[in-house]
Amino acid sequence: MRGYGDDLAYIHDTAFSDYARKATPGLLRILKRSGIHGGRVIDLGCGSGRWARELNRNGYAVLGVDQSRAFIHLARKIAPQSRFVCASLLRVKLPACDAVTSIGECLNYSFDRRSGKPELARLSARVYAALRPGGAFIFEVAGPSRIPEEQPRRTASQGADWAILVESSGDERRKILTRRIISFRKTGSRYRRSEEIHQLRLYKAAEIVEVLTRTGFHVESLKGYGRFRLPVGIAACVASK
Repeated sequence: MRGYGDDLAYIHDTAFSDYARKATPGLLRILKRSGIHGGRVIDLGCGSGRWARELNRNGYAVLGVDQSRAFIHLARKIAPQSRFVCASLLRVKLPACDAVTSIGECLNYSFDRRSGKPELARLSARVYAALRPGGAFIFEVAGPSRIPEEQPRRTASQGADWAILVESSGDERRKILTRRIISFRKTGSRYRRSEEIHQLRLYKAAEIVEVLTRTGFHVESLKGYGRFRLPVGIAACVASK
């Protein structure tokens, strides 16, 4: 199952890419604080390439990975100096690198049917093996508190040539958040309708820290990147090799 088709990828980049923009200064400081002033960064769940472009502007080489062909198409235009592959972040081959990032809830999405805590543990080991000594794995995960108290929760947004409706609900026992997303994108004089259903597996931050520590990482938990505060229910980690 793939997510973020042409219309939703366009809307996400047009209306919601400010998340990466606001996080960028703090993320760059974390890389430099970790002694990573250049080299290769692998970005898992690279989306439309906004973070990759900022990395390029600051002297880093980037390999971006995303399961969405539409995102990869956008990323190649937005960050032409980077290299991108369309693949599951849980299966893609990881070359030797200086840092790995995953910004947003990318590690939570279940587009890959093998997603889950055991697969995250295997990913952690693969990242550790790919990183040079002193390298860092910087990422975020969504926790169970992302499940809305009143279900379903419905939100709507619109722009000059798009509109989006999102219905969120969750299963607290199984720790799964489900988003039904209906989008409308203007094509010519008409609007095209598309629909996607995204499921996210939710993890407590302590669970992820335990997995990383067992792998061999030294882990620091963060509530934000510099002045950029993460949304409620999102936790960030800097795992150093």
